Amino acid sequence: MSEFSFRSITFMLVIAFLVWSSNFDACMGRRGRHWRQSRASFTSLSKKKGKSNHGGSGGGHYHSGSGSKPKPPSHKKAPSPPRNKAQPPPHNKAPSPPQYKAPPPPQKGSSTYNVLDFGAKGNGGTDDTKAFQAAWAAACKVEASSIIVPAGYQFLVGPISFSGPYCQKNILFQLDGTILAPTDSKSWGKGLLQWLEFTKLNGITVQGKGVIDGRGSPWWQDTPYGDPIDGDFKLIVPLNSSVQQRPPMPIRSELSGKMPSIKPTALRFYGSFNVTVTGITIQNSPQCHLKFDNCQGVLVHDMSVSSPGDSPNTDGIHLQNSQRVLIHSTTLACGDDCISIQTGCSDVYIHNVNCGPGHGISIGGLGKGNTKACVSNITVRDIMMHNTMNGVRVKTWQGGSGSVQGVLFSNIQVSEVQLPIVIDQFYCDKTTCKNQTSAVALSGITYERIRGTYTVKPVHFACSDSLPCVDVTLNGIQLKPLQEKYHLYNPFCWQTFGELRTPTVPPIGCLQLGKPSGNQINSNHDAC
Repeated sequence: MSEFSFRSITFMLVIAFLVWSSNFDACMGRRGRHWRQSRASFTSLSKKKGKSNHGGSGGGHYHSGSGSKPKPPSHKKAPSPPRNKAQPPPHNKAPSPPQYKAPPPPQKGSSTYNVLDFGAKGNGGTDDTKAFQAAWAAACKVEASSIIVPAGYQFLVGPISFSGPYCQKNILFQLDGTILAPTDSKSWGKGLLQWLEFTKLNGITVQGKGVIDGRGSPWWQDTPYGDPIDGDFKLIVPLNSSVQQRPPMPIRSELSGKMPSIKPTALRFYGSFNVTVTGITIQNSPQCHLKFDNCQGVLVHDMSVSSPGDSPNTDGIHLQNSQRVLIHSTTLACGDDCISIQTGCSDVYIHNVNCGPGHGISIGGLGKGNTKACVSNITVRDIMMHNTMNGVRVKTWQGGSGSVQGVLFSNIQVSEVQLPIVIDQFYCDKTTCKNQTSAVALSGITYERIRGTYTVKPVHFACSDSLPCVDVTLNGIQLKPLQEKYHLYNPFCWQTFGELRTPTVPPIGCLQLGKPSGNQINSNHDAC
């Protein structure tokens, strides 16, 4: 063979090799990402098999057993490397459900936690407190979760706090069964201020057709006359001695011992945002039934409170240091104020409420113990009151400071109410109180369309000598006497200034028109 022919053959072989090599690379390129991602798995496997896996099939370096030239990877499924539970599945096969679950992030959904699944018995005698605690601990971690208290069961639950602030938001407490308070004294220790408490939550709803039963009669019986009484009882004088201002309490249950002097509120919300209570019934609380303290964004509707009219200090709904409150379509029967509005409350709107028995709807008492009180922008309208002590009332203690301003009482229908319209700046729930000159300043209080029947006195305005009430407006007042068990009295006014926009029934000639001279309502002492 000539030298030229040898060179030509050599050149052609080189060209053929290069073409074959390019086809191999193209094949590898077509495998794309799938190949690149799988590589790590196969390399891991080769390290487990040994550093030079020349005798195995499918080894990490893709050498055949005879050491011949490299071949493309086979389409046969490669063996999966051993992996621990935390490793993801290999990329060369469809992923399977993970065997290991990392702690989930906060979920949005309808995760439900039934107290029965956490050991609650619901037989009315077994203590289910721990089951409720466990259900709450689980629901607390999940946004928009639900705790289920099912219908048809009675759950005996001791004092308990459903607490934040580290709970997820928008938790639903679905109450369709009955929750019973313990009636033995040892469950309460030396006394607690609340029984069921929700604290520091954002978006908490308690709803359902269930009942919270405080079983309060042992508390009422043990201290029927030891607690403070409503200071306005002094305004009510019976016609004869047979009428008792405070009838005896129900007979105490034989199962209970002497209860602590500190009485608990049945259901309390503290330091929470966007709170809703709807549908449920709260009954027979030892003291206040439903309390909101330091809350913003409160909605209460279509629920009821029920306890005897002679149960002491059993307010229906108590508001304190709370703003943006809406209460409507609710029935309240209790032994004290149907709704009590205390210091720190503003932007409160109450409408379509049935009240009675009870002591009416009250702002205060404010300024007790020489404290400063601030209440503003309160609307109470479209209310039915039957057989209550008061209708709509503002009550403050002597010696206080601060102010109440911007209050509207409108369209209040009263039936057999002892004192339909009251301002009392000499409020005192003890036998005697010291006379003091400072007072909570009252201004901008409007009464309109207050109509119905009264059994003691239609209007009682007793304002401070040093700081008279100003801008008190009466419009459309029509109140007729109903002689029952008490002496009847004419309207009374003291240091009360404002205007009569329409004639009133009966005539209220004691209201002083205009404003007092030298009034200091805007002093620093009273500013809020």
